[in-house]
Amino acid sequence: MSDNRARSMMVPEGEYVFRLFNPVSLTVFLLISTSGFAISLFTRQALWQWLLLIPAIFALFGIKVVQQWERAVVLRFGRFHRINAAGLFFMIPIVETVAAWVDHRIMVTPFSAERTLTKDTVPVDVDAVLFWHVWDARRAALEVRDYQAAISWEAQTALRDIIGRMMLCDILVGREKMDAELQAIVDERTTPWGVTVTSVEIRDIVIPTPLEDAMSRQAQAERERQARLILAEAEEQVAKSFIAAAALYENRPMAFRLRAVNMLFEGIKERGSLVLVPTEAVNTLGAACSAAAVITAEELQKANPSQGSDKA
Repeated sequence: MSDNRARSMMVPEGEYVFRLFNPVSLTVFLLISTSGFAISLFTRQALWQWLLLIPAIFALFGIKVVQQWERAVVLRFGRFHRINAAGLFFMIPIVETVAAWVDHRIMVTPFSAERTLTKDTVPVDVDAVLFWHVWDARRAALEVRDYQAAISWEAQTALRDIIGRMMLCDILVGREKMDAELQAIVDERTTPWGVTVTSVEIRDIVIPTPLEDAMSRQAQAERERQARLILAEAEEQVAKSFIAAAALYENRPMAFRLRAVNMLFEGIKERGSLVLVPTEAVNTLGAACSAAAVITAEELQKANPSQGSDKA
């Protein structure tokens, strides 16, 4: 019973029955047994039926078929004898047994570390996926009882060990480093079993909800601080521009007057309304501002001729 359970761990559930009997062995068994029954009827001697039943049973339990992606580990009297590759082979019943059917395809093993404390004592849940394959069927079958379960436990233990040696911020931003380190550790521990780790990928990292909210508020405060710093830098640049413009206008009064006239014109043009300028400002602006005011009054009078006639 223990051998049956060990062999059944190497193959998916429900497939072990087909390891004992395959279509080829069943066909040969039926042909030999039917031939013996037919000869017994023809010769009227039941001895032929029983004589041919023995090779039929040998064929039923001795003919095996190995799939393309598998290797069959054969023991003779309990000792390792050979490994059969893909195809048809014959084994001697009772004398020889198939210890394991080892799958050589790339296998996927999900594993996780729940509520594991980081170096800064923060509990985290980490989900990961392990990709691996068997390169030595003999070691996988003889060195460890259930290599699939052993790989899963080794990966989980290594993940917990890595989390315990890292800070939370390093875990959140250093997934690739964790993947490489975890792959190296698991591959080193599983190499004696004839297993090679192809890659390890961290799928998800879950932190406690209160800590997640605090980190979100911290990130928002950092973004606001950056926005205020950018605004302050912009105001500083504008102030420097004003200082340079003031120095320029101080040495060139006419340029300042023309700028004032331009600002007055822009205000009238954008708002489309009448602008009242004090007399002192007009005198200060000089002839340029007075001419602009006269032109503006003439344009308004042309635009509203009815109001001009009423005043007359």
